[in-house]
This record gives sequence, C-alpha cells and structure tokens, in this order.
Amino acid sequence: MSIISIIVAVDDNNAIGKDGGLLCHLPADMKYFREHTMGHTIIMGRKTFASLRNGALPGRRNIVISGNPALTYDGALVCGSLAEALQQCDDEYEVFIIGGASVYRQALPLATKIYLTRIRHKFDDADTFFPEINPDEWTEISRKDCKKDEKNTFDYSFLIYLRKN
Repeated sequence: MSIISIIVAVDDNNAIGKDGGLLCHLPADMKYFREHTMGHTIIMGRKTFASLRNGALPGRRNIVISGNPALTYDGALVCGSLAEALQQCDDEYEVFIIGGASVYRQALPLATKIYLTRIRHKFDDADTFFPEINPDEWTEISRKDCKKDEKNTFDYSFLIYLRKN
C-alpha cells in the first residue's frame, strides 16, 4: 500500500478555507505544495477540484471524489469514494489528499503522514476547518518556521507529522 499523505494549510484555529477558496494567498505554501505533490497522484473532493482556477493540476494524476458517477472532468479520474480512489493508487509510493474538509476527515484515520503549513494568523471569517491532530497518534518530525516577507503576508511554519505505530 502507498504512503497516504495529507497536505494542508491551516490557520491558528485549524481553518482551511472560506467561501469555497483558500484563506489567503501564500506563495511559499503554493511552492511547497507543488514541490511535494509533483509527479504524484492527488486526491480531492469535487468542490476542491471546482476551486482550481485552471482545472486539473499539471504534472500530477488528479482524482476527484464525487457521489455523482456521471461527472467527468478533463484531466481527472472521478471515483465514487475515497476507498475507490485509493484502490486506483495501489502501485504508487505516495499519494496526497489535498482537500476539502470532508475528504480530510475521511482520510485522517488512514493517513500515515501529514504535511501541514501553519499560517500564524486567525481568519475570523473562515468557514471550513481541518480536524484536530491528536498528539497521541502523531509525531512531529520536521518543522521550519518562516517569517512574513514582501510576498508572504503572514508568518508560517512547515510541519511534517508521522503517524505513531
């Protein structure tokens, strides 16, 4: 079985989005996301796919989870469930779950790794959240703290967690 990784950007309240989009534009996180997911399969819900401005992300195999089997998207495979999507990835080393909230909730018990960007801010108008990471189940193995700059409006940290055995 593949390594099932979650990749997500959250604020200090574990918020991940508002009004169907991201909380903010953080170019460093976009670069981090691209570097880690390039060449891998990415699995997402229908709403997350719809939020991608240019459709399927290039250089990655895109799988969209939808309860509607009639849906088709250019450059993406549509599966009826997370389990079905993961079955499509049996021969892959690492696959990435990229959202949204309901897909993250379903994937968290199955995941072995979390790539988490912690945005050091609280977005009061956020409406979508990532589940709490239980410290009894996860070990932080990597952390890189970064300061805001001319391109990135907020301080942020890149964290990697591994599931405890």
